[in-house]
Amino acid sequence: MIQSPLLKHFDGYIGGQWVTSSGDTFDVYNPATGEVLAQVASMSEDDVQRSISEAKKALKLTEPYDLETRREWLIGIRDALLDNKEEVGRILCLEHGKPLKEAQGEVEYAAGFFDYCAKKIDHLKSHTIEEEPKNCTWTVHYRPIGVAGLITPWNFPIGMIAKKLSASLAGGCPSVIKPASETPLTMIALFSLMHDVVKMPPGMVSLVMGKSSMIGKVFCESPDMPMLSFTGSTEVGRTLMENSTGWVKKLALELGGNAPFIVFEDADLESAADNLIANKFRGSGQTCVCANRIYVQESIVESFSEKVAERVNKMTVGDGMKEGVDIGPLINKAGFDKVRTHVEDALEKGGKLVAGKEPSALSGNDLFYPPTVVSGINRNMLCTQEETFGPLVPMVTFRDDDEVIEAGNDTEFGLAAYVFTGDEARASRVISGLRFGHVGWNTGTGPTPEAPFGGMKASGVGREGGIEGLFEFVEPQTVPRGDRH
Repeated sequence: MIQSPLLKHFDGYIGGQWVTSSGDTFDVYNPATGEVLAQVASMSEDDVQRSISEAKKALKLTEPYDLETRREWLIGIRDALLDNKEEVGRILCLEHGKPLKEAQGEVEYAAGFFDYCAKKIDHLKSHTIEEEPKNCTWTVHYRPIGVAGLITPWNFPIGMIAKKLSASLAGGCPSVIKPASETPLTMIALFSLMHDVVKMPPGMVSLVMGKSSMIGKVFCESPDMPMLSFTGSTEVGRTLMENSTGWVKKLALELGGNAPFIVFEDADLESAADNLIANKFRGSGQTCVCANRIYVQESIVESFSEKVAERVNKMTVGDGMKEGVDIGPLINKAGFDKVRTHVEDALEKGGKLVAGKEPSALSGNDLFYPPTVVSGINRNMLCTQEETFGPLVPMVTFRDDDEVIEAGNDTEFGLAAYVFTGDEARASRVISGLRFGHVGWNTGTGPTPEAPFGGMKASGVGREGGIEGLFEFVEPQTVPRGDRH
């Protein structure tokens, strides 16, 4: 069982206090070892309803928490995360499996969102417009939208909540947070820090854990929770949309991806290969923004494949707590089996194994899937139609710009894409033709606190990060005044 000064409780947090749930418990596993790390409270429907009630009590509309108070909350969380980066990162590594250095880097990434919102919160100040239409002065106020439900995935246990909670607190919105059942311990650690270090009103932040279907249903049907922010699969996102229509809730959704990574013959191939490795194998390939379909211009496919294979063959797979490990385990057996199925399907349909192991050589007794490169991929293979969410690099050849734009867009998703070319005019044309909310040019980098991030098409609505993300949890209230003279 896990031991940590930040894990004195394995319960929910409601109304400013740790609560003993009337529900059951569920096990949290270390995917690298199969060890049970903790038994965590699976909260009841009454607990979830009470968390919303306590959040509603914390909501202030007539005398909202001023911007300086909110800024202090954000700075306090930022500093608490940075001061405890090593321990929060250790907890994250143990329950997720990603390498320790990568896990600690995620804590720094999370702190960046609280830092950015603290610095930019003045954008939420009320302002009077210059014009005086209809002989009135017009003032715009940014009011808290109300109690927000924040639902986060397991692949970035601290990074994803930071995106949502930083903007929610900046907007003055109390939040009820539901983490993924695979990785709740990092969230409990965050709540321990907020409880001990950051003095917020009771009910301003609440933590509920347990059955996703029940908690999601309560969130969707509660008239006291007008805002839902969710990161996860498009399938679940559609369910939330359907189940919340009766209350006309505001939804912020970051959903699935199927990212094309496009390499033209005029690209710097060494740089493109380095960026592909860094992008693809972050979190063992279990991210919505990592490259899922690698398009390589036919004249360079052999050269580029060799460069990628050379790098892949040097990577070390193992327990993320051990020194020198590049790739940790997949989160569970279902994730492992999906990657294996995608590789088997590609090889059966004519793909060529460039690096990695034949699926038949894998025991399947653990969750460590080796990084794998397969060439000769076509659109009839599962790995181009679905998001693999694992360490598979499937390479597809293309001839020209128009062909690869069409192929890149041949998906319902539109979250992230990447283009490598030394031709500025080509880059401009291709990027503008790709229907993705985030398109890296000669870089495989993902989101940052300073810029808006979100999807097009079935990859979601709304944005997190940047000035745009600050406005997700507020509603403009316009006040014309007619007696100004």
